[in-house]
Amino acid sequence: MTLKDYNFIITAILLSVVSYAQQTITGKVVAKSTQSPIQDVLIYDKQSGLLTQTNANGSFTFTTEKETLTLAFFTYEFEIEERTINTNTTTNLNIELEDLTQQLSEVQLTARKAEVFQLQRLKDVEETAIYAGKKTEVVLVDQSLANLATNNSRQIYSQVAGLNIFENDDAGLQLNIGGRGLDPNRTSNFNTRQNGYDISADVLGYPESYYTPAAEGLEQIQVIRGAASLQYGTQFGGLINFKTKAPNANKPLELITRNTIGSFGLYTNFTSVSGTKNKFSYYSYFNYKKGDGFRPNSEFESKNIFGHIGYQLSDKTKLEGEVTYMRYLAQQAGGLTDRMFNEDPFQSNRKRNWFQVDWFLYNLKLAHQFSEKTNFTFNFFGLKAQRNALGFRTNRVNQEDANQERDLIKGDFSNFGFESRLLTKYRLFNKDATFLIGTKFYKANNTEQQGPGTAEGNPNFNFATRQYPNYPNQSKYELPNLNVAVFGEHILYLSDKFSVTPGFRFEYIKTESEGFYQNINTDFAGNVIFSETVDTFQNFERSFALLGLGLSYKPSANFETYANISQNYRSITFSDINISNPAFQINPDITDEEGFTADLGIRGNLKNYVSYDANIFGLFYNRRIGFITKDRGDGRIVSERGNIGDAVIYGLESLVDFNLKKVLNLNNDFKLNAFLNTSVITSEYVSSKANAVEGNKVEFVPEFNLKTGVKFGYKNALLNVQYSYLSDQFSDATNSSSQDDLSGVIGLIPAYDVLDVSLSYTYKRFKLETGVNNALDNYYFTRRATGYPGPGIIPSAPRNYYATLQMKF
Repeated sequence: MTLKDYNFIITAILLSVVSYAQQTITGKVVAKSTQSPIQDVLIYDKQSGLLTQTNANGSFTFTTEKETLTLAFFTYEFEIEERTINTNTTTNLNIELEDLTQQLSEVQLTARKAEVFQLQRLKDVEETAIYAGKKTEVVLVDQSLANLATNNSRQIYSQVAGLNIFENDDAGLQLNIGGRGLDPNRTSNFNTRQNGYDISADVLGYPESYYTPAAEGLEQIQVIRGAASLQYGTQFGGLINFKTKAPNANKPLELITRNTIGSFGLYTNFTSVSGTKNKFSYYSYFNYKKGDGFRPNSEFESKNIFGHIGYQLSDKTKLEGEVTYMRYLAQQAGGLTDRMFNEDPFQSNRKRNWFQVDWFLYNLKLAHQFSEKTNFTFNFFGLKAQRNALGFRTNRVNQEDANQERDLIKGDFSNFGFESRLLTKYRLFNKDATFLIGTKFYKANNTEQQGPGTAEGNPNFNFATRQYPNYPNQSKYELPNLNVAVFGEHILYLSDKFSVTPGFRFEYIKTESEGFYQNINTDFAGNVIFSETVDTFQNFERSFALLGLGLSYKPSANFETYANISQNYRSITFSDINISNPAFQINPDITDEEGFTADLGIRGNLKNYVSYDANIFGLFYNRRIGFITKDRGDGRIVSERGNIGDAVIYGLESLVDFNLKKVLNLNNDFKLNAFLNTSVITSEYVSSKANAVEGNKVEFVPEFNLKTGVKFGYKNALLNVQYSYLSDQFSDATNSSSQDDLSGVIGLIPAYDVLDVSLSYTYKRFKLETGVNNALDNYYFTRRATGYPGPGIIPSAPRNYYATLQMKF
């Protein structure tokens, strides 16, 4: 279907005026004991999901075509109220909620969150976003019983199927997750957002996420797989949206402080303030981390500040503003060869390598409800950031540091953009329909410079060009990017149970690179025998349309089958072209990747005994970028990054959660759940111009990925035991399993397993959390880094402990 066809359909829909029977339901929610209004009460249709929420006056309004509704009224401070109504006879509701006058036990609170989660899973539409027919997952962070102080991804994402995680950071400073054969490095194959706006360095030119929100400040993590490409961007991985905690709607001030100590000198503090006063609401936190790291030369310090303010301009209009600032400095212990890892996985021969990040984000959001059927949101967002990498780098990672000049790479990121969305619900041919149209503008002005750093051992991120004018790796580039997109999706309910969701995204991308690099050759005495400065300019413009289709069939509130297919696209990044790296070289003909993703799945629950989500997927990847080993013809074997070929990745993902409490008929003082999260994936390069690649496995694809665990609770005590296993995976397209690579970049990532144990206890205002990660003390690694923090094998943490004390006022 052409873009003109879509324009015709969109215009026809917007101009259609169809009469239909519809009821408007209004009401007010108050506290039973005081009769005071309650703000931000979530109101659900138990079959179809969230309908609306109360305003500052406790009032609500929504429209429906259904004759019978079962409504659930939820807020954390009050008992859940359910009400079944006939909309032909009841159009106004007065709801009184019972105060929770006694402190909820941790087990009861977890059960309440789980109940709401079951309601949320069924939503097709939320504010101005469409999720119908998509593979979606929601992580309720507080319910995960994970080590939140260090953003332990293995635990936090334990119930997201098929994720592959780089586990080399014991402080959680950066998130490194991938899946379905996508490189986990800095989550660069997902579109990463915080509260709906972009947070990566450059969405197209450099989509790496150096900033990760503090897990202790998060309410949810929303994961949407490849079909997210239409609404959120072209990435193959989909969307990860970090949703921070909302302001406490029923208190003018709430203070939470958490202090954590742990192995290897770990100390963290998380302090948040939150509240609502009349039309004004706020939420803010400060997060501090420091530690020595589990290897020599791996100390770190991090500071993260987040602030959110909201003002309810009217019942239908709200204005919100957010700022985020993070700064961290980390010493990099460097990578290892296979031989070094086998001798001592925690050794380090790099004392002068450092990494620093400064990240400043801002966002202004306007949300307006034109009517009960039509919502509009507008986000204006931006980033001002810098990342600095400094150290002694060589492709022979076992080589001792010569204590001479270091390699320094500085990246400055300055970008801004806006995204507007309009969603409306209406009737088409006497059936429900929901239409979303949106646009995005994004402009980036980035610079990147590489050259000599000082010979000192401290983190001095100033260039030392005067001292070392003949340093071979010198370059400087300006990297402006422009992206304009128009997107739309449309839910057509062919019946009360079956919906079809077509969608499109039109992209215009302009990527530029202007700068220079130097070629400097010296003899063995250090004398210059050749020197030239090469000016470069590249201008790469492209425009294209992506199409997709989703299907959803819900014969009951407890069962759904869904399917979707969506096109994907990934632009080459400027780091693919401009950076000189001793560990690999770049193919000069490298270009963009494209393909599509398909899902077919079922999800639901069986009488609240078992909940499940299982799907088969296919990822069809053309011109996939990766690494191969090449013989240069002069006796040297090098690693080259470029377009390897076309690949197919397909498999089965499943998550099953067993409510053993109900099976064993335990009372409300108990909680007992077991879960099984598995993925079985196969992959193949179906075509390639490179030698010895066609027919090979795709890198970053463990054929078997298992996470399983048990959560047990009694009154205020909770215990979580989790076991993880991943099978072997390759790090390059030639499927090299050699252990002789001097850089440590190429080779097998062997199978590994990890056991984690967590425990928490709540007493009044206090909560104690403790646990042990990698309880079996296994030695393993998940990553062969091509650049910082390597190059080479980056070991994962041995057995380590932590303890957190939380106080809430």
